[in-house]
Amino acid sequence: MSWLVTGGAGFIGSALCHYLAEATDDRIVVIDKLTYAGNRQSLSSLEMDGRLELIEADITDFPMMAEIVEKSAPRSIFHLAAETHVDRSIDGPANFVSTNVAGTCAMLEAARNYHSGLADSAKDAFRFVHVSTDEVFGSLGETGTFSETTPYAPSSPYSASKAGADHLVRAWFNTYGLPVIVSNCSNNYGLRQFPEKLIPLMILKCLSGQSLPVYGQGLNVRDWLHADDHARALLLMAQKGEPGETYCVGGGAERTNIWIVETICRLMDERYPENAPHNRLIEYVDDRPGHDYRYAIDATKINMSLGWAPSRDFEAGLAETVDWYLSNEQWWKPLQDRVYAGERLGSGT
Repeated sequence: MSWLVTGGAGFIGSALCHYLAEATDDRIVVIDKLTYAGNRQSLSSLEMDGRLELIEADITDFPMMAEIVEKSAPRSIFHLAAETHVDRSIDGPANFVSTNVAGTCAMLEAARNYHSGLADSAKDAFRFVHVSTDEVFGSLGETGTFSETTPYAPSSPYSASKAGADHLVRAWFNTYGLPVIVSNCSNNYGLRQFPEKLIPLMILKCLSGQSLPVYGQGLNVRDWLHADDHARALLLMAQKGEPGETYCVGGGAERTNIWIVETICRLMDERYPENAPHNRLIEYVDDRPGHDYRYAIDATKINMSLGWAPSRDFEAGLAETVDWYLSNEQWWKPLQDRVYAGERLGSGT
């Protein structure tokens, strides 16, 4: 049998694939449309080793999904394929509804058809792990945390589309008995993240001497989790998680956006002192529409029930991430040249 990962050529998906290859002996099958954020190079070492098969396909194509699921015979499905960038959702919300809602529906139906034909032991062990976001809960004030019982209050087309997908996943459990698990996770960082996201964007702009755009005053707060720790949590959900349950996954590392940017500037000062100080490049720009103020996760449930806790120190992990981008121009430079050169997205105009 195998693990099936949708969106496996993306940032968190590729982190999960590498972790599955280290933690298990099973074959890994990836479904990825290889859009702008899907990078085959992120999986090249696993493909060359014969551990992984990548199938280029669109998750909204139900007949194709049903065929792939049946042929790959997965022990579980990790559903990560999604449009994920808030700014892009402001510019083009329809793509987010199509991929995140209709695509999730197609995957649920493909999983349901496959699951119904399994032998009892495989049927009992199967899980459909749906990877969502803490953004479905909306915005927190100065205090409080999100938990599994927090009401949904999405603010952007992205988070609304993910909320819709979450509701579909739970409906397939309640209506059809499909053994689903929903993961609502905080902001991820680490290796192989597409450079439109805050941390890689700031690293690469520092490297090129471009201005560092910070929305508003940079006081919006996010809880940061290393993608490798997230991958470890997802495998635990597939192996030990209770069907129908939701697990909130957070890193316990709340930081303001301006703290992130200033810390990256300091790290770049140490590595490229001739261009220091990099914080002279910081430029405060108009905030994006519907920008949530603060996210924070209460991860008590997954800690108590599955024994999971984040293992990475955030400051050390951030420094490691900076070093990876500085050492892997061959990974990100083609993306800058062909796909995304660092321009602003999501102005709402």
